[in-house]
Parts: sequence; structure tokens; C-alpha cells
Amino acid sequence: MTAITAQQAGGANRVAFLQMIANSEIGPALLPLTQDGYACLVGSTPSHPLTFPSYADHPNVFNAAMNSTAAGRYQLLHRWWADRVVNGKVMHGYKTMLNLPDFSPLSQDKVALQQIRECNALPYIDAGEFEHAVAACAHIWASLAGSTYGQHTNSLALLQGYYTTAGGTLA
Repeated sequence: MTAITAQQAGGANRVAFLQMIANSEIGPALLPLTQDGYACLVGSTPSHPLTFPSYADHPNVFNAAMNSTAAGRYQLLHRWWADRVVNGKVMHGYKTMLNLPDFSPLSQDKVALQQIRECNALPYIDAGEFEHAVAACAHIWASLAGSTYGQHTNSLALLQGYYTTAGGTLA
């Protein structure tokens, strides 16, 4: 379950969509082994869960086999969490942008909602237009149907099942 409430998130469909992403990215078998995905590092499997010990900050653990620093329930890359300098200009990461104190479950939920907002998918989610919402977010999460990352993707039917099981409604 998400740390953010439906009221904080802006509705039950938003919470259900976050749960769907977690099921897609982490997987139902791995979620309970990684504090519901919030402590999950990229490369984890149910037989070999990889976790980090503290929510004080993004763990920034590089997995060479995966060429990634993805961590947490929504597999956020460190480069999007922290401030960075690009061509001499400071680019604020989500930690600064959203004024987050840590990488706690609530902070991770807030970042994922911001990413969804940036995809312009919130109106689709609120209206129960699930397929449109997934399509809008597929460039963020590699496991979503329609993603072009070249990694394993989950079918729209499976994703919709996760969403409706979590209480999401369809148009």
C-alpha cells in the first residue's frame, strides 16, 4: 500500500495508479520483501532482494549489471532525485523541487505523483481513462506497456488488473 492517502494524493484513482506502478516495477512477489518496494534497489529478485537500510536520502547505489542507480518503490534514478549541474547550470532534482526532507515512502509517493503530473496523465487517471494514463507514463517507467526502453514490459491487461484490484475505477 502507498504511504500517501487518497486525500493527500488527490483521489483513490491516483493511489491505485501508484500501486499499479509498484506492482509493475517491483512485482507482487518482491514487494513484501522490500518494505512494500520502498527499500528496493534495482536488480532485486524475489530470490535475491536487494535493499537499502535508510530513508535519509536516495541510496545512490550503482548496479553495474543494470547500469542504473534506480531505487525505491518507483525505481527513481539518483540523477532525478539530486540537484546536478548540466552545462554550468544547476538543475534541481525532485528532492529540492518538492522540498522533500528524505527518501521516505511518503517522499517517494510524492515524487511519483510529480512525474505523473509532468506526463500530463493526472486528468486521465482522475477520469478513469487507464489506457491513456499508461501510455502517457510509459516513457518514465520501463515496465509499463508501450515503453520503448527495451526491457520487460507488462501487458495492459495485467496492469489494469493491478489498478482495479487496488481500487481504481475505469471510465
